[in-house]
This record gives sequence, C-alpha cells and structure tokens, in this order.
Amino acid sequence: MPGSAGAGHPDPVVVGVDIGTTSTKAVAFAVGGEQLAASSAGYPLEEPHPGHAVQDPELILRAVLDTVRAVVYEVGAERVAGLSFSAAMHSLLGLSPEGEPLTPLVTWADTRAGVQAERLRASAGGLALHRRTGTPVHPMSPLPKLVWFHDQEPKLCERVAFWAGVKEFVLLRLCNALVVDHSVASATGLMNIHELAWDAEALGRAGILPEQLPELVPTTHVLPGLTDEGARATGLPATTPVVVGASDGPLANLGLGAVRPGVAACSIGTSGALRVVVDRPVVDPLGRVFCYALTPGRWVVGGAINNGGVVLGWAGDALAPDLGEEPEEELLALAASVPAGSGGLLMLPYLLSERAPHWSSLPRGAYVGLTRAHRREHLVRAALEGVCQQLGLVLQSMRAAGLTVEQIRATGGFARSPLWRQLLADVLGTDISFASGHEGSGFGAALLGMQALGLIESVDVAADLVEVESVVRPDPADAAVHASLQPVFEQLYEALVPTFTSLRRLAPALPLERG
Repeated sequence: MPGSAGAGHPDPVVVGVDIGTTSTKAVAFAVGGEQLAASSAGYPLEEPHPGHAVQDPELILRAVLDTVRAVVYEVGAERVAGLSFSAAMHSLLGLSPEGEPLTPLVTWADTRAGVQAERLRASAGGLALHRRTGTPVHPMSPLPKLVWFHDQEPKLCERVAFWAGVKEFVLLRLCNALVVDHSVASATGLMNIHELAWDAEALGRAGILPEQLPELVPTTHVLPGLTDEGARATGLPATTPVVVGASDGPLANLGLGAVRPGVAACSIGTSGALRVVVDRPVVDPLGRVFCYALTPGRWVVGGAINNGGVVLGWAGDALAPDLGEEPEEELLALAASVPAGSGGLLMLPYLLSERAPHWSSLPRGAYVGLTRAHRREHLVRAALEGVCQQLGLVLQSMRAAGLTVEQIRATGGFARSPLWRQLLADVLGTDISFASGHEGSGFGAALLGMQALGLIESVDVAADLVEVESVVRPDPADAAVHASLQPVFEQLYEALVPTFTSLRRLAPALPLERG
C-alpha cells in the first residue's frame, strides 16, 4: 500500500479537499464513509472588467492550508492516511520558471475569450477538436483562454514558463510536483481523451508547447509526501501521501454514488449539471455533451448549465425586492401558487449566457409569451421552469449520444425546496432520488483517495455507501404540460440567435446605468 502516514492505524481517515469557485472545503472521512470533521474557507471571485472572473491563487492556497490544518487538528494527524483533491474545472494560471503566478487565476466563469471560442468553434476542425478532447469549444475552457492571452497579452505570454490550473498550483506548493490528473486535463480542451496525451493540434492553436504544461498522471496517482513547508502548514507529517485526485464534476457523481451504468447525477447550485458514468470516452455527433475522465475505465459524460440557483437569486432582486433579505421561501411560495406552464409564459434563463447543450457565450435571457394577465408569480415560476427545461435539453443530448439514463440522483441547494424537487421530476419526466449524507465532490475525492491508497478495493463501494433518502416521482398531469412545452423551449434558442447577435453588437452603446 502506498504511503505510510496513518496507513497502519486501526481507524485511518482520508481527507478530501474540494477546491471550489467560492470556497474550499476539507472533510475527513473514515473508510466506512462516516464524516468525522469538516472545515471550509471562502475567497472572493473578482470581476475587474466586463467578462473577467478571476481569483488570487495565493488566497485559495491559504484556504486549502487552513481547512486541512483545522480538520487534521480535530481528527489527529496520526490517523490521516492521506489527502486527496477535487477542484473546479477549466481554471488557468500562468506561472514563472520558479512557479510564481504571473496572472490571476482565470476561472470557468470568465467569458473574455468569447470571440476566440466562436472563431475556433466555427473553424475547420472545430467540432473535431471537441470530439478528440471531450471539451466543448467554449470560453469557459483553457484552450480559448490561451488563444485570448496570445491575442491580447503576447508579451506576458513570452514570460510564462508554465500554464496550469488551481489544483496544479496547490500541489506544486504542497508537494513540489507540477502534475495534472487526466480528469482536470480532459476539461482543458488540450488533451486527447482517446490517447490520454496532449493533443498536438490543440496545443498548436493555443500557441504553447507540451513542456509548458504539467505532467499528465492518472487521478489515482500518489505523490510521496509534502514539502517541509507544506507539512508545517497542514500539521501533517512530511511523509503523508497525497492523491492527485480529479475534477469536481466527475467526483460529484462519485460522491452521490452515481457510478453504475444508467445512474446520472444532477446538481443545481449556482449553476447546474447532469452527468452519467460510462466505461469509454464518447461525445455525441453534434458535440452537445462533454466527456471528462474519472478513473481508468470510467468517464463522465453530460452537460453543465451556467444558470441554476442564480436565476432564483435574480428573480428575488429584480421581481420581488420587497420580500426582504431572505426572499427565497416567499419566492418559491409565489411560484407554487400558479400552475405548471406558468400560463403559457416561457423564460430562457440565460442570464450568464449558457453552456450545454449549445455551448455559446451569445445568448441572453428572455421571457416569451408575456401577457397583461401574467403577474410576478408567473415570472418567478417560469424562471424556475426554464432552468429545469434547460437541464431537460441536456438530458436529451445525453440520450442522443447513445447514453442510457434510467435513474437520476440529485443534490445541490435547490434540494431544500419541495417545489424545486417536484419541478425537476416533472420537467425531466422521471423519478429523482435524493441522497442523504455524503453529497459532493469532497466525499468523491476521499473515496478516490481510499482506492489509490489501498484502503478500499474500488470506488464502486460508493453506490452502496450513499443512501437514498427520498424519491420524488413526476406528477403525470404536470409532466405532460412540460413535455408539450419542451419542443417550444428548444426552438426558441435558434429562433433568437439573430436577436442575440444584434444585441451583442449594440451592447457597447447600451449601458446599464447613466454615466
């Protein structure tokens, strides 16, 4: 068994470290799945210019060290068999030859590379890039971001020795190793998912060399230990093994126990996603789904949407500011007061443009079908229905890729609301299972770490460790209403593309505020 720290202890634990967009959470799990300790620390997402969404990598590193140290203090360093990592996908950071940041951390939410992404997507071979790399050609991913840097910051690019993501930066500081796992790499648009190697054409388009990228390793790769500084900062022995881990989306499937064929994981937090585990890399012919690595022989296929809970937040601010500082429950009650279909009102919830299945930075939100009879309760419900309808389009795309989805397990902040739960089941037209306990990528990271360290035979145990707490079944009448509206909802995107294009051209002359 790799490593030594805690491995021989009668009750070892693995600490899963989940580096998210707005916070990092470290959680200690026993081998049986019991959560023993947890700590989280937040950090800001800065938007210094329109389209930019960046972070300070040093603040994120500090959050990792602080949360790990807090958990280690609670469970005892002698029990920790290892650390294992999860991280948000699509981040990009330029490093000096000494490994110091030369750029802010550019996150998935950064859309500055919209023009570059559209140029790549429309070019000869654009769809082939998606099929080879598994990553949609979209401004979220590092490939268009690298093209943007070479277009806009060529002098900076000359100084950058290495391009990496947030997890690679953290591991470089903790373990003095510049490595990237196949899962994170499969979300860069730069790795050939069929060969598990950097894609020569993608690198050529990005204007970088293979030696400027971290070494590719499996998600179960174990680094032999921590630097002296890393050991001091975490309170762990320097010999503590560190499992490189994977990206947060695939690990969320693992954390929900959605690892068997036909079992999909659905999450709605600020954004949303729908994913299923398969045994080989696959992308649908039209390039509407992503394909990211999980472990050897396991791939996660699906789609992410930009607009989840953020739509409900916008509805509170824009439509019901009088509901006070905690308007969510009252907003949901308003939405529940009107019937399915919102009286024929549809909302395209593209407040932050959109990802799956269209993968475009072009769209904007829109209400269609508005009449004098509609009230704000209809507008709120239509917004929630729009989020679920968008996930319905993702589900359609997954099935078009030849994937079987027989069961859906769901998690995320929306799960607190009975209305949201029922609405998702009605719109998707299938039962939705809600798991208790080990929700999230942190548990997935810990399970992956346990397999890598020889503490469990396989991550397949996730399906048994994660208990289903409740199942919500579709209401037949409401499900029929949403099924009748889905083709209309789907057609609206293409119908409005010329309008979206004109609005983007006019946007610089149409400020939100005076002055």
